Amino acid sequence: MFCVQCEHTIRTPQGDAGCSFARGMCGKTSEVSDLQDMLVNLLQAVSTYAVAARKVGVVDAEIDAYVPQAFFSTLTNVNFDAERIIDFTRRAEAYRNDLRVRYEAACAAQGVAPEQLPASAHYRLPDAKSVMLSDALLFALNRGKKEVGEDVIGLRLLCLYGLKGAAAYMEHARVLGQTDAQVAGRFHEIMAYLGTQPADGGALFQCAMDIGTLNYRIMEMLDTGETETFGHPEPTRVNTRPITGKAIVVSGHDYHDLKLILEQTEGKGINVYTHGEMLPAHGYPAFKKYKHLVGNYGTAWQNQQKEFAAFPGAIVMTSNCMIDPNVGQYGARIFTRSIVGWPGVTHIDGDDFSAAIDAALAQPGFAADTEPVYTTTGFARNALMGAAPAVIEQVKAGNIKHFFLVGGCDGDKKERSYYADFVKAAPKDTVILTLACGKFRFNTEELGEINGIPRYLDIGQCNDAYSAIQLALALADAFGCGVNDLPLSLVLSWFEQKAIVILLTLLSLGIKDIRVGPTAPGFLTPNLIATLNQQFGLRLISNVEDDLKEMLAA
Repeated sequence: MFCVQCEHTIRTPQGDAGCSFARGMCGKTSEVSDLQDMLVNLLQAVSTYAVAARKVGVVDAEIDAYVPQAFFSTLTNVNFDAERIIDFTRRAEAYRNDLRVRYEAACAAQGVAPEQLPASAHYRLPDAKSVMLSDALLFALNRGKKEVGEDVIGLRLLCLYGLKGAAAYMEHARVLGQTDAQVAGRFHEIMAYLGTQPADGGALFQCAMDIGTLNYRIMEMLDTGETETFGHPEPTRVNTRPITGKAIVVSGHDYHDLKLILEQTEGKGINVYTHGEMLPAHGYPAFKKYKHLVGNYGTAWQNQQKEFAAFPGAIVMTSNCMIDPNVGQYGARIFTRSIVGWPGVTHIDGDDFSAAIDAALAQPGFAADTEPVYTTTGFARNALMGAAPAVIEQVKAGNIKHFFLVGGCDGDKKERSYYADFVKAAPKDTVILTLACGKFRFNTEELGEINGIPRYLDIGQCNDAYSAIQLALALADAFGCGVNDLPLSLVLSWFEQKAIVILLTLLSLGIKDIRVGPTAPGFLTPNLIATLNQQFGLRLISNVEDDLKEMLAA
């Protein structure tokens, strides 16, 4: 296997990066990794035909939805089930074959010759898994490294992994009824382009920026889907400690599934808890009517093997961030949804969560209440924009000197203590905005307020970077300056592909001087990091004292 898409990737003392053994650091087997590479190739083949077919008027919304959905299954900590990956791949091949027939028929009907598509678009999936695994070497993501060099491979992976993050947000938006044929068409174009194994560094760098631009539109779609379905989030205090009773905890990112679970557990004596990136659900009006949505349990994804093992109820994993449930021996009471999978874990198809509900009723639940500890969430786009005039007034009065967006993925590296230390060290006349699961490092700290403006503003999930961007644009407009001229600094943590596409989105908007950590992505070579620094001022975090001094002096 070769996998270098997340922070867990193995790094050798010689500077090489990438998991290349029988099992990756995340628990993914080489078999699953290689099958995922084959799936990516088949999805690129589908996109190649989708691009060609669009030119003769053949557009299929079902296929437009399937490609990003199946691509999502190859993200870090999503699907570890080899048989499910094979099923995704066979379905991709069927879609490719169907598109080919319809494309050639449309060409014949219009009197035009079909395009000569690359050989990879015609690959025939073997019947036997053993042959698939043998063929998977043909599609290894680092193939051709000797011919094109490390920098080109790094740029290809930057684009591929960024597009994976965009695919995940496309699927989240689709679940909420938000699709766009133009977005799907552009997605297919980029997938097809990457399937050609491009070697032009300049074109690949521009492709990375194009992915960021595309994702900005996708984040807008997702924001529309969430606010039209659940209302605009409102600042809401959330208890982070359990209370007495039977329990289900909902993890991942999918609010649609949370709503279904709340509807189906109503009146059954089961308390529902959010976990990880689901915490911001408490700010949405649609969820406030459910009195049995009682709080948030646990912290970020990397702690789930300990936290879920101690949870006396059922667990539902709605999207990415699942890790091996056998470590904590809770595999019999965790349930996967959608593209999520782990061998031997019960997968829920359709919208009936009765299996998880029955499991919750069979578990003892929490025996007693614990002392409440609160955090506040819900400062998304509408709340931020509503507070903007007061914020602007405090900035003009000199009471707010600086804004720090401290957000992104969490992880288990000890260097991640930087982010909590940074928030604690930030001067009292500064405001901390945050999003994604990195906030669990500091979201129960009492940071106080500045003349009624809370110093801690939890914007929401990782995709809610859209809300932060809207606030930055509003502030820049109010002060008659560019976003880069604002007293605003971005300090981001990355772990996997969603964070990569958020970074590409910010760069594509021209936002500069972002700090990222705790380490550089393994697929970015020193030359690529130097280029990003030169063009955008992107740099790695160093230490809290020096970074704060530099940002406040800028």
